[in-house]
Amino acid sequence: MTIYAIGDIHGHLDLLRAAHDRVETDRAREAGTDAPLVHVGDLVDRGPDSAGVVAFVMARHAEDARIETLTSNHDRMFTRFLEPVPRPDPRLRAGLGYLSPQVGGLDTLASYGVARDAPDPQLAARARVPEAHLAFLRDRPPSLATPQVFLAHAGVRPGVPLEAQDIDDLVWIREPFLSDTRDHGALVVHGHTPVERVELHPNRLAIDTGAAYGGPVSAVAIEEDGRVFVLTDAGRVPVRPMSP
Repeated sequence: MTIYAIGDIHGHLDLLRAAHDRVETDRAREAGTDAPLVHVGDLVDRGPDSAGVVAFVMARHAEDARIETLTSNHDRMFTRFLEPVPRPDPRLRAGLGYLSPQVGGLDTLASYGVARDAPDPQLAARARVPEAHLAFLRDRPPSLATPQVFLAHAGVRPGVPLEAQDIDDLVWIREPFLSDTRDHGALVVHGHTPVERVELHPNRLAIDTGAAYGGPVSAVAIEEDGRVFVLTDAGRVPVRPMSP
């Protein structure tokens, strides 16, 4: 079966809509009606319309049982910031908070109508962000496994069985995952670490193509035989495997 995956979105609703359109076109042309679609997370932060992205994804979930969305570090930071007592993420780099410019939380709050100079952004956001949006993001699973792939936002801890992975690793890890060449038991499909273009390594598929920094939101089709294609307006483009 074909599996579709969409990389990090970061508040870019227009790019997400275009990625969904490419998936629907490819389904009709190549894959049939049953192929699932998985967003690997980071719906929010940095981009202009995180509120619109969350609403769009929620609506697509309600309409289409083939769609799943995984939890991620940015989506988790957003929901934790809006708890009655904000809870910082344990893996966020020291000295940073959700409203730090590098994180992009102020962009997300602005998309919900919170003024950037609000005296108490957390209080203002709690009044404006729909509880349904927060509940949806909180309820997202940290991973999804199929016979041929294992999908997680950031990756996996090498040497740990896939079924025993820690959620903090699934949403935050970079090293030693990115440089590890061992077989993880399935092809790990992940975002989190931006790449210039989709990268197919022997043991992982990186699909965050930097929408947060001006790049595209990439949609890919993964076939049961291991072939991977980037979906474009002109159709499928094969992803060439990288050397170990």
